Parts: sequence; structure tokens; C-alpha cells
Amino acid sequence: MAFRIGVDIGGTFTDFALIDDSNGRVAVHKVLTTPRDPSEAVLQGIDELLAREKQPIQQVVSVVHGTTLVTNAVIERKGARTGMLVTRGFRDVIDIALERRYDLYDLRLKLAQPVVPRLLRREVDGRLRADGSEEQALSLEQVLSEVTNLRQQDDIQALAICFMNSYANGRHEEAAREAVAKRFPELYLCTSSDVLPFMREYERWTTATVNAYTQPMTDRYLGRLESELQRRGFTGAFLVMTSSGGAVSAALARRYPVRLIESGPAAGALMSGFLGVLAGAPNLLSFDMGGTTAKGALLRDGQPLKKYELEVARVHEFKQGSGLQLRIPVIDMIEIGAGGGSLAQVDERGLVKVGPQSAGAEPGPACYGRGGKRPTSTDCNVLLGYLDPNFFLGGRMRLDAAAAGQALQSEVAKPLSLEQDRAAFGVHEILNEDVARAFRIHASELGFDYRRCSMVAFGGSGPVHAMRIARKLRIPDVIFPAGAGVMSAIGMLVTPVSFETLRTRRVALAELDAAKLDAHFQPLIDQASAFLKQAGIARNEVTVLRRLDMRYRGQGYEVEVTLPAELSGPVLMAAIPELFRKAYSETFSQTHPDAPMEVVNWKVEGIGPRPKVAGSYQVLGPAGGQVDKGTRKAYLADKGGFLDCRVVNRYALKPGDTVTGPALIEENESTCLIGPGDRAQVDPRYNLIVRLAY
Repeated sequence: MAFRIGVDIGGTFTDFALIDDSNGRVAVHKVLTTPRDPSEAVLQGIDELLAREKQPIQQVVSVVHGTTLVTNAVIERKGARTGMLVTRGFRDVIDIALERRYDLYDLRLKLAQPVVPRLLRREVDGRLRADGSEEQALSLEQVLSEVTNLRQQDDIQALAICFMNSYANGRHEEAAREAVAKRFPELYLCTSSDVLPFMREYERWTTATVNAYTQPMTDRYLGRLESELQRRGFTGAFLVMTSSGGAVSAALARRYPVRLIESGPAAGALMSGFLGVLAGAPNLLSFDMGGTTAKGALLRDGQPLKKYELEVARVHEFKQGSGLQLRIPVIDMIEIGAGGGSLAQVDERGLVKVGPQSAGAEPGPACYGRGGKRPTSTDCNVLLGYLDPNFFLGGRMRLDAAAAGQALQSEVAKPLSLEQDRAAFGVHEILNEDVARAFRIHASELGFDYRRCSMVAFGGSGPVHAMRIARKLRIPDVIFPAGAGVMSAIGMLVTPVSFETLRTRRVALAELDAAKLDAHFQPLIDQASAFLKQAGIARNEVTVLRRLDMRYRGQGYEVEVTLPAELSGPVLMAAIPELFRKAYSETFSQTHPDAPMEVVNWKVEGIGPRPKVAGSYQVLGPAGGQVDKGTRKAYLADKGGFLDCRVVNRYALKPGDTVTGPALIEENESTCLIGPGDRAQVDPRYNLIVRLAY
């Protein structure tokens, strides 16, 4: 027997899934996250899950891990003291940034500060031209002198090497890296041309500095996990989820920790697409709400929309341009501070505000009984009857409704002279509206009509809020997957291993032929295949997707063109102009038929095979039990207050069964709130498909 484990660390809970590759049976588990050392919760959860399922760790062939560690380190500025080597005259590029103001009229505008302060940036002589040829030789003597100064006087632990035009030729950066590594083997080093050879200096250098900034912490964290797992007898593969939804080896994660930003949510978005295709609903809004944040991703034809840019550590919560601009492959999603642990308070205007601050796992919501005194969304959901205090996590964790009531009364209800139930529903509804508004904006920016698609709702808190959010967005139906509370962890076990890479190389389309096209792609294909081999994927198992960023010559903005896998040689070359015109027209509603075209970026995605059990996996629940668990009073605003609602044991439902709302459908890790008149049906894969009653 062979088992695989998926682990997803969240701000409040760490989720686990254990799959038996012989039959697709999935066992799930949750434990509170340990913020001071997230590895403690990971190891505790794995130990508890394996003990409960009576399986030795020697039977586990792989552990796939998603983490928010890198994201939190950048936001909280808890990375290593990092230096930077830069071409002389360009020390201030990462301060100048893109020279954009995210608020034109704010005279006290704050910008995200680089992770490497100006004091720790040092200039050296040496220059490459835009075509990669050498204009001035690199001074290795200066390189070593500056790094010696940074190491001895400023005590740096990591160094980012960022030279002009290194995307075209990385030999200066590599020479500097080799010299520094020989003199200072204890330093963590990275070069911008290795992290991502993209042609725009600010984004490339910011990405490289964030990568260096988080390398020591990531190395220590992964090393601790690996050594502890090995001490327990684990001999399988340890893989880490990336922001694009792929899984890479721990060695590769150490080399590119910047790619781990948004690693956990990516698995959930990919899983949404997989389930949507199986359910006959390929166009989707993926909605994931945990204890700290809510994430939304849009999917067309079962595939999440992707991009090669990401903004992190925003100074202003919702203002685009107020954070650090990174260039990494990432699933395009919106994330807001709305979750079960989101704190509710009355602001200076006398209005209720929910989030983005969260109670997290320590101390957690007031109802957790761990010292929290401020009300959260979870506290309100308990008071509204949506969550059973005696059945949280299947009864493993009892909630204190009285403590939740006291917190809400003191912080919200009393200051606003509201009854407790109205105050609780106000918090619940404000959070719903915040999420719906964020999704509306995200979809309108991408031209996506969610009114003609389905929503996949998951996460520990998502199923409680999904129906009202879907109603606000006029979405016709919602899919609640089996094991919704830990779906991101499950997604790590049923989605393929993959790796994406990119290289900038400007080439006029008229200068290309089929042989040159293949020659430009081949090094990227070799790189992706080599990295997948580290994750145990053989070269003949890799499916390669090729994409081009193209534009009309003279423009400063590119559009992505996906090359059809079934075309090759001269036939493919002949098709590229029309493929570009179609993509350009979809973006700008016009084309320029006579204008010359050029290729700017070359992209390759290598994808391994999907696990064989993916289409037949089944989430295990407690054996036996009746469908009906009785009734519970829950607050239904549309009906004017508390009403008796049917409580349903989700584990007892069978394919074809139906449930008409109002109802509360419970499983150990989450509760689905079904509104009056809404009709839920169980599909052959035990997902709940709920049609809204408008």
C-alpha cells in the first residue's frame, strides 16, 4: 500500500489529507496552526492523522506541502538581513520603482519599502549591453571587496546579485556568484537572471531581493521538517507547492522561495477547475475562505487564469500599486482579509468594520477559549446558530458560545445599542458584502461574467458564507466539494506536478522560422523537465505547454499567445500571426494587420501526469449514522429571525439524495448553510450541487 499526504498551512488552521493510492480513499484532519513555529503543527497533524488511520509513516511515499511562510515573512518583514550587488549607477532602481502613484491626490502617500535598504546596496563596475554583449568587464575585485564589507560590517546573511541586462546574458552575475560563494560559503546567494530572466530591471531585481530575503528562513524551515520526518521513518519525496499550482522538490523550493508565495491557495483553485470539469461546469468562480483570508479565482474551461506578476505587502490594503511588484508565475486570484477569525469592531464613524485584522490561531476567536476577547466572524456564526458549538471539528474542539456573546456585546452590540442577534448578523453580512464586492471588481477587470458560471466554495468558513455571497453575485449554483473544509490539502494530492519558466528574448517574428522557434524553446523545456525530474517525474511523462508574449513592434505591452500542442514546424509558424491577432483583438478589440510583430518572452510549462486515483477519490467520514441530526434554530434574515432549520449529516448522504433549504449540512471540518428554497443534490462524486432559489 502507498499513501500520500497533503498539508496546507493557514493563518488559523493547518489542514491535512491522506490518500490511499490503491483505492482513492481520502482521510482528512485539522489542527490549530502554531504561528511561532508552523512546523510544529505540521508534524503534530501528520502524527495524529497516521495514528488515527493506523498507518506507519514508512507507507507514505510523498508529502506535498503548501505554506504561507514566505508571504508572511515579506508582509511582516521577518526575513534575513540581505545585501544587494548592483551595476554602478543603478543603486536606486528599486526605490524609483515604476514611478506610479496609486493615489494621485494623497500628499502623504506611503510606498512599500524594498526588503533591502539603501545602506545594504553596493555598486560595482561591469556592464552588459541589451543584446548580452560586454561593454565593460566585471570587476571581481570590487565584488569581493563590497561583499566583505557587507558581511563584516553589516552582518548580512543573504545576498542578491542584480546586474543590468542580465536577462540577455547572465555570465556577469554567475561569475560574481561563484567568486562570492568561494569566499563566503555560508552566505545565501541568488542572481536575478536565475530567479527569472525577465527584461524589466525593477521587477526582476525586486523579485531577486525577495528571493534572497526569504532563503535562510525557508531553508531552516524545510530542513527542520525534512529532518523530523526522516527521524520518524519517512523515506519518500518531500514536495512543496508553488504559486502557479505546481509542486517542486524541497531543493528547488530552497533555491526559489519567492515562488512559494500564495502556494496553498493555488492548489484550491486548481482543484476547483478539476471538480468543475467533472461536474460539467468548466467556467467557475473558486471561493476559498479560511480563518484569516478569502481568496477568489476565475476559471475558464476548467483552467484558472494565470499571470507572471504579483503584488505583495501592499501598504494600502486594496490599492493596486502600493506593494512590491514581483515577477513569478502565479494563478490570478484576489485575496482579502475576510475569514472566520476576522475581527469585528466599531470604527471612528460608528460603523461596523470586519477585518482585515484576524485573531489567527493565537489567541483565536473568543469562542475558542484560548484567551481571545474580541469578537470574530466565527463567534457571530456560533451565535447565529450556523455552527454547532458541540460539533466543531467533529466534536474534537468545543466552542464557548457565552464567551462569543460577551465579546460581541462589549465590542459591537452595546456601543451601537443593538440586540445581539442583529449585531451578529450585521457582522456576518458585512463580511459577505466585502467578499462579493472584491469578486465583482476582480471579475470586471478581467471581463469575466460570473452570472453564467458556477461557484465552488470551500475552506473552513467558505460553506457558511457561500450561498449569500452567490446570491449577491447572481450566481445560479454552488458546488460544495466533499471535504470542503480541507480541499486545498486534497487538491495537492490530485493535481499534477508542474513547473513553469520564462526567458526574455526579443526577436522579430519575420526573423523566425520553425527551427529557430524550437531552438529558443528547447533550453526552457530542458530546464522544466530537469526540475520535474527532481520531483520524480520522468522526461517521457512530461506534457509541455508553450506560450509566447508578443506585441506589435514599438509597443510597450505584450499579450500572451498559447501555441497549439498539435501544431509544429512550418504549419505552426504560419499559424502564429493569426493566433496573435486573435489574442490582441480579444484584449484591445482591434488589430493592426500590416504592423510588424515581435516575440518578447518565451514561456514553458512542464506538466506531469495526473494521479490515477484523481477521478475516483472519496473523502472518508464517520461510518454509519442517520441523515437527519434533528433541528437547530438559526438566524434567517429573509424570514425575520431565528427559525428551526433541518440539520443534516453529510456523511450519510448518498448520490441522488436531495436537501431543500433552509438546512445546515454538517461535516467535521465545515458546515454548509442552505437558504430557504435552495435545493441541494448529491452528485456521483458526493459533491453537493446547490441550485439557488431566486
